[in-house]
Amino acid sequence: MTYELALGDRTYSSWSLRGWLLFETFDLPVKTRSARMYSDEFKTLLQDFAPARLVPAMKTPAGHVVYDTLAMAETLAEVHPDLPFWPSDPAARAFARSLTAEMHSGFGALREACSMNLRCAFDGFQPSDAVLADIARIESLWQMARDRFGETGPWLFGHWSVADVFYAPIATRIATFRLPVNETAAAYVAAHLANPAFRRWRAMGLAENYIQPGYDPDLPELRWPGPTPLAATPINSGQAENETCPYSGKPVTDLMDLEGRVFGFCNPFCRDKTVADPMAWPQFVKIYEK
Repeated sequence: MTYELALGDRTYSSWSLRGWLLFETFDLPVKTRSARMYSDEFKTLLQDFAPARLVPAMKTPAGHVVYDTLAMAETLAEVHPDLPFWPSDPAARAFARSLTAEMHSGFGALREACSMNLRCAFDGFQPSDAVLADIARIESLWQMARDRFGETGPWLFGHWSVADVFYAPIATRIATFRLPVNETAAAYVAAHLANPAFRRWRAMGLAENYIQPGYDPDLPELRWPGPTPLAATPINSGQAENETCPYSGKPVTDLMDLEGRVFGFCNPFCRDKTVADPMAWPQFVKIYEK
């Protein structure tokens, strides 16, 4: 029972991030297909997910196409009622749906001024009054959710839910553009940046090694504000400790050095996503910690 999921650039497509998190964090089997935004390849990809015009779009195991992340979330929650897409408490669930819907249709000033960009942070961004108003509203919503329902964990309703999926790109915008937020919001942003699933998504974007024109502001770049990954480097020669790729099980062809140890992977992408953030990948951690 495997889904198909169409995605755009991982570094820049906030909608794609939301779609992927729906599957990754609820452990649903999915085959992903991606293409660079604004390219002919992207148009070709979407032809297989008609009538979708944007990513993400998914095909259910029965072949039904569902597009738009809110429609995808509701469809998955309906098909998999055993999974905690929404909080079980009725009051929390009602508030979570309201927060999610507001994110889906609102905060236009913030989203327009601060595109999602997971390469690095930027120094010197000056938010407009409209952006600050969006941030104030987001802080208020996050504070209410955390105060009323967040006692069991770091997420808006304690445990991870669709609401957190939808606010993940907002958290990255706050971090990337160093927007001023209160202590509660800052802790929630930090939880997103440290989330292993998000770290894997960002690592894959870095492995794609592509800068989408028009998405980088003309500002000084700063180090990414999330957890600092272990320092790993791709290498051209050496004897890998492992004979097969930790992800595919295929023979190794591409090598990485980490703390003087050599590890192998079946292709450059498997290697480079691991180089970007080694400890975000449970399959790699298993061979690293042997």
